[in-house]
Amino acid sequence: MKVLGIETSCDETAVGVVEDGRRLLANVVASQASFHAPYGGVVPEVASRRHVELLLPVLEEALRQAHCRPADLDAIGVTIGPGLAGSLLVGANLAKALSYAWERPLVAVNHLEAHIYANWLLPGDPPRFPALCLVVSGGHTELVLMEDHGQYRLLGRTLDDAAGEAFDKAARLLGLGFPGGPAIERIAAGQGRPRLRLPRARTRGAYDFSFSGLKTHVLRLVRGERGQAPPAPELAAAFQEAVVDALVARVLRAAEEHEVAEVMVVGGVAANRLLREELSRRCPLPVRVPPPALCTDNGAMVAACAWFRLTLFGDVAPLDVDVRPGLRLA
Repeated sequence: MKVLGIETSCDETAVGVVEDGRRLLANVVASQASFHAPYGGVVPEVASRRHVELLLPVLEEALRQAHCRPADLDAIGVTIGPGLAGSLLVGANLAKALSYAWERPLVAVNHLEAHIYANWLLPGDPPRFPALCLVVSGGHTELVLMEDHGQYRLLGRTLDDAAGEAFDKAARLLGLGFPGGPAIERIAAGQGRPRLRLPRARTRGAYDFSFSGLKTHVLRLVRGERGQAPPAPELAAAFQEAVVDALVARVLRAAEEHEVAEVMVVGGVAANRLLREELSRRCPLPVRVPPPALCTDNGAMVAACAWFRLTLFGDVAPLDVDVRPGLRLA
């Protein structure tokens, strides 16, 4: 059973094809990073217009790579939220048109759930339940207990900035450009363990996150309000260490207290090498992290999620389904 997945929730135009929920046939992503770099962040109107220009060529390339014709597809999955309203509408409207024209069922997919299902595209045995999911990206930082397919319990979330958003803002303060996560990781790579230690936020909830205070501390250091400003590589390395430490500490606490079988890390920030290394080193449980191409927004994860939603729960969306920019996972 082959499913086409369309993802346009932010600034990646992506289409993937997956067979039986686990076999990756195609995963084509057109990044818009160069278009948003001059602004230091994603401009919603620019993103939606670029999706209009890129989506059909990306679709055609995905079908070519998967060696599929429309008649070979069994369903169409599309992200309906959360995300930028204008961007979501572009993908949703194309998916509706294809569903109608090709007479294939339409599956409306939660973007955050799709990130989790990227782990089902890895080789080997599928994930085991209960699993602890760290969803960490530019717009989201959430710690979720996945007890079974379709069963999620929110344990904690960011109280202010998402981790990826904090990376972008810190990189802007340091003059490193956009996107911030890869830029900070590159400049910090040659530093080793930083001598500078930045603060970790204390939160009222045991599993909640907060990064706004860390970002403000970096701002004050850059402005020289606490003495001479540290070199940018040292400050970038210290910032990355502080974010990773906050994420890992809460994951370890939640994994122990909820007696999970394994840990899954998903979302764009999951591509960060230090985060992957620290979790693998410090966590006594199996840690499952998709390769970087499946961490960032992509259509294959949407297709995999749609397959499970359709086959396990019979989820078929009507053609008048609307996008939901503020959709939550749990």
